[in-house]
Amino acid sequence: MNSPDLLLDVTDLHAGYGRAEVLTGLNFTLAKGQVVTVIGPNGAGKSTALNALMAVLPSRGQVLFDGVDLADASLEDRVMLGLALVPEKRELFGTMPVEDNLILGGYRAMKQRVPNWRHEIERVYTLFPRLKERRLQLAGTLSGGERQMLAVGRALMSGPKLLMLDEPSLGLAPLIVREIFRIIEQLRDSGVSILLIEQNARAALEVADHGYVLETGAFALDGPAAELAVDPRVIETYLGAARKPS
Repeated sequence: MNSPDLLLDVTDLHAGYGRAEVLTGLNFTLAKGQVVTVIGPNGAGKSTALNALMAVLPSRGQVLFDGVDLADASLEDRVMLGLALVPEKRELFGTMPVEDNLILGGYRAMKQRVPNWRHEIERVYTLFPRLKERRLQLAGTLSGGERQMLAVGRALMSGPKLLMLDEPSLGLAPLIVREIFRIIEQLRDSGVSILLIEQNARAALEVADHGYVLETGAFALDGPAAELAVDPRVIETYLGAARKPS
């Protein structure tokens, strides 16, 4: 598939830790403006896939990003090309205020001399009004939900072509989870391309266009998210009996 709308095209991706291979040859694509989710159990390799895409981990296979082969691209190269990862642990600068964390997120835009890049802070504050209220508060004193909002906001400051979210709902209260997924929907509606790694399969499939089910390093299923949400195998394993069609 070599469409001009194709943003990410991954072929035969292998990655792991030392001699332990976790991913055993993934093939997947993501079109511009699309939300693609990867669901699956703990230890299946979901986070490993994101770390391989960002060159945090060594990998084999071909990754084409917006037509560019990332074979020799470093982590910084990938950031500058427009990849942004919100890691599971969020990795904020806890001793710095919220607004300073956001400004640091604008590194790509600043380095590329994007005019008025700091104005992007106002867009982030529109998405996350709570961050504006706490803009002078130290990031380390925020609640779990607020830290997740800040991590997403910081990634958006770079003006990414692809936003990669690693378990954004992890450890959050149900009310905050709903808010985070509402924001993901807003981002999708505004044209942001998103690769979403998530254990909350129900919420992920509701917001995604396409889904992949990762089990022990390989995709067991994939298809339109709406179809996966009613697939008996997905229901039984990930959604529970309550989701079975009558």
